[in-house]
Amino acid sequence: MITVAIVEDNKDIREALEMIIRMSDACKLVGSYPSAEDAIIGLPKVLPNVVLMDINLGGMSGIECVRQVKPLHPEILFMMCTVYEEDEKIFEALAVGANGYILKKTAPNRMLDAIRELHDGGAPMSSQIARKVVAAFSNGAVGNPFHSGAPRKLDGLSNRETEILELLAKGLLYKEIAVQLTISQETVRKHVYHIYEKLHVNNRVEAVNKFYGR
Repeated sequence: MITVAIVEDNKDIREALEMIIRMSDACKLVGSYPSAEDAIIGLPKVLPNVVLMDINLGGMSGIECVRQVKPLHPEILFMMCTVYEEDEKIFEALAVGANGYILKKTAPNRMLDAIRELHDGGAPMSSQIARKVVAAFSNGAVGNPFHSGAPRKLDGLSNRETEILELLAKGLLYKEIAVQLTISQETVRKHVYHIYEKLHVNNRVEAVNKFYGR
């Protein structure tokens, strides 16, 4: 069972997210907070596996909340959940320790898939977000924490592993990669595990970073 907490200042959105989590057999809601200030107090008490974190909260931002909580509890995985796609916020959130980044308009079933993938060691992002991250790699956008460069063949990776890494860079979930390559999700998961092992990385962002020549 994946334990999940929510940090969202909009009551309607917070309740909608709570309902999505409660609908899932794989997830359990252990906390729901209307502000970063409440979350900083509450999260260490419940220690959820995954936190759905709004970025633009009324007081302290979600990014600042992650900045404060993540160093003390690195085992908590933060999925930034927002209506915004601004490059600066994407990179700032990832830089302070966010593990995934998804848009609030994401369909409930895909959001649950993203939570499961995050818990399994992935770093899910909405496709729109992933495209921006990939564009930043290839364009060398000023001010982002990633090094510019073009996709490259990495020594040690098989053709299949390189193919999967390219799809990870596009923001696809394991389930979507499985469908596109006509293999099982478990096979995708095993390939991703070997990719991380061979590249000496821990998540999708680090793997894509290395793929683009950081």
